[in-house]
Parts: sequence; structure tokens; C-alpha cells
Amino acid sequence: MEQPDVILIGAGIMSATLGVFLKELQPNITIDIYERLDKPAQESSEAWNNAGTGHSAFCELNYTPETERGNIDCTKAIHIAEQFQLSRQFWSYLVANDKLPNPEKFIHSVPHLSFVWGNENVDFLKKRYETLIKNPLFSAMKFSTDFEQLKSWMPLVMENRSRAEKVPATYMPLGTDVNFGALTQDMFDYLEKQEGVTVHYNHEVTKIKQKKDKIWRLKIENLPTEETVKSRAKFVFIGAGGGSLLLLEKADVKEGEGFGGFPVSGQWLKCTNKEIIQNHQVKVYGKASVGAPPMSVPHLDTRIINGKKELLFGPFAGFSTKFLKNGSYLDLIKSIEIENIIPLLSAGWHNIPLTKYLVQQVMQSDEERIEALKEYFPNAKQEEWELLEAGQRVQVIKKDEKEGGILEFGTEVICTSDGTLACLLGASPGASTAVAIMIDVLTKCFSDEMKSPTWHEKLKRMIPSFGQTLNVNPDLYASIAEMTSKTLKLYS
Repeated sequence: MEQPDVILIGAGIMSATLGVFLKELQPNITIDIYERLDKPAQESSEAWNNAGTGHSAFCELNYTPETERGNIDCTKAIHIAEQFQLSRQFWSYLVANDKLPNPEKFIHSVPHLSFVWGNENVDFLKKRYETLIKNPLFSAMKFSTDFEQLKSWMPLVMENRSRAEKVPATYMPLGTDVNFGALTQDMFDYLEKQEGVTVHYNHEVTKIKQKKDKIWRLKIENLPTEETVKSRAKFVFIGAGGGSLLLLEKADVKEGEGFGGFPVSGQWLKCTNKEIIQNHQVKVYGKASVGAPPMSVPHLDTRIINGKKELLFGPFAGFSTKFLKNGSYLDLIKSIEIENIIPLLSAGWHNIPLTKYLVQQVMQSDEERIEALKEYFPNAKQEEWELLEAGQRVQVIKKDEKEGGILEFGTEVICTSDGTLACLLGASPGASTAVAIMIDVLTKCFSDEMKSPTWHEKLKRMIPSFGQTLNVNPDLYASIAEMTSKTLKLYS
């Protein structure tokens, strides 16, 4: 029986981040990582499966809702922008200390734009800009309704568009594109060189149980040989993307009762015309349709994938009973338990518009997808775009005393009261805020160590702003932004 200190399940960005944190904070710790596929970052972290925006709330309009009184609530946007700054600092530390290779393998400067049309949306975007610009994290944002200015920012979007049409945009030069697949691979390359770290690919966890001694026992199947491996550890992290819910249910912990999952699949339109790809240098985000999940906010998206510039539009949402792209159609059925039946039914009843939206998306023809694209790129031609399958997401459904069950859009960290197990459920902004999420896991599950001077000093070296809020410290934010931009080779 294997007996590491820590077991990480899943070889995505979350396990990679937590694994690196633990080895930096406690070099003698032993870690075993189990992944059911043959290499890391093949599900939600993979570049073609992930939006790759480097979510910092610069362009995502769903993070700045309008209140009933007509005000813009930017609380979530500021929170996410703060979290992404933690990620930038952590990655900068790894690059500066030769733990990650050239940052241009995984991150590039790509401006973020928000673009809308219609009088109501125009007013909304202007109010959003006027609210956000007051905050240091968003102070570089620009707003314009000038046709020539907009054309210089996003020429494809303004092609063949009437000058009489009232369209505004916000422009954020500090945006980024992140290839989380490449970043995850680089982090695993580093981890596998560390003493005490063992990564097991083609291994699937089939059983997880905590005994009275608080130690977790796991049974793992070696998929090629069909042999069973047994392991035990004081701490287990379940970071298996859509597969996390099924593993949490196998762990049978009180904290996990009542959770369910609603799977949402996706598709991209990928441009095949090199000239068009070169003429678009930004990420242009619009407003989601009524009833659409946040992950389906439409965007015309410049990406750098494996060193090559790409142009995507989407994602188009869909429905599949799989919880993973490489999962089983029985995943949804397997996840239904007595404890989560009521939350599942209740959430379904209260989200009929979402169900209707997903059905409409599934039934879309190629022509209808191109028509949606033409709202952002009027000159789009069907023969210059191909349809690709994107990643699979599982939105969290949880108990609610008032509603019975609610559908959560975001990320949920579940930790046992004894701090011996943590599980990550949910989706966007996910990967972009992995560092903040893993600090949360460390705080809840390694509370004594996090209070120690040794860990605190090491965290401050990795994340200079640790314990501080950048949005209320403009001078600190300016120095941090300059440092991370220089190290990661980004626009400052």
C-alpha cells in the first residue's frame, strides 16, 4: 500500500497549482497524483476546451449585473480581478525562479473588449465603464462610440457595419490570453522532477473511504493492466473537473450531501482563413442571451495555442449527460442520490429558461451559428469556419432552504470539517483563479501551517500582495502590475 502525505486526484490546473504550492511551502512533503487519462490537462484545462481569457472581469459583462435601481454592481468583477492578480504573481514567481520555462509558452497580452448594441445595452455599458473606471484595477479601461476608434480596436467587428448604428465598446489594453493546457503541462513537468512527487497516469480512483483514524483509503485501478492499487493519505484533494462530483459522492462525507451537477457541453466555430485570423488582435465579448449560462457568453476570441494564432467564436452551449469530455453518458444518472433528488428537481423547475435555451442551442443549424457570428463579424462566410467540440462543464446544484435547490454558476470549494479532504466543483472563472482557490484550500485544510511564520514568509515571497487588497492600494497594485508584466513579458 502506498502511503504519501497527500493524494491529488486529477491532473488539471487545480492539482498542478496545489501540488506546486505544497512542495514550495513544505519541500519534504510526499505527493501522489492520479489521472485517468494518459497525460495532464486533457479535460477542462486543455486549450481547446477552455476559454483561455485569463478571466480578470475586464470584458465579461455577466460579472457586473445591473441592480433594480439601475446601478452597476461591480463587487464580483473586482473580486475576480483581484484573484487573477494573485495568479499572475504566482506564475511570475515560478518563471523568475526557473520553475516554469519561457512564459510566452502559456501567456500573451491580448486586449479585452466588451461590445454591445441596442439603446438599453449602450446605456448599460457606459454605466458599467463609469463605475469600473473609479477602481485602480480597471483604471486603464477606455470607452468609445466613435466609429473610427472602434474600427481601430476591432476591425473585423466594424467591417460592413453602418456608421449610423449606435454601438459602443470598452477597451482594456491589459487583458491576456492564457493557454492553461500548456501552463498545466509545464507545472507537471516541474512537479515530476521533485523528490517525493509521483504522478500516475492511466489510473482511475474507484473507491475513497475515511477510516476512524481519519486516514483516507483509496482503491485505484491501473487501467492498462486492470490491476488494483491501494493507497492511504492524511489529505486528499479531488480536482477532477466534471468527475469531481462522483468522487465526492464516493467519499460519503456530510459536507458533500445534497450536491448535484448539471452538465453543459460546448462548441466553437474556428476560423480557417489565415488572413482573417491575422486581422483580429483582441478578445471581443458580448452579452449573453436570456437564459444562457455564463460560460456561453459569446466572444470573438484571439487565441495563441501551441505557438499559433487562432480565432474562435462561441461557445455554443449544448447538453450531454457526460460529466467529462472523455466521460460516460451514464455520469448524470450515476450522480443521482437520495440526498440530491430534491435539489436536482427543484433546480430544474426553477431553470426552465435555461433548459429551453440549451435545447435551442442543440437544434441550431450551421447556418444559424454563422448568423450568430455575423452579429460580431458581419462579413463572415460559412466556408471559412469549422465547428469544434469544446469542453464539458458541470454546474453546481446545491440545497437551498427556500428554493429546495439552486443552480450555481461559479466555483465551489467543499472541505471536510477536519480538513482532511477538499473537493472542487463548478466551472468559470475556474482556471484563471486557481491560485486564489488553492490558497482557500490551504487556509481551510492546512490552517495551523498557514498561521506559521515559515509558511507566511514563503507565501509572501511567492505572492507579494498576499493578505492585502490591491484595489484599495493603488501604489502597491502599480508596482505589482509592473513586476508581473515584466516577468511574464506582457504589456504594462
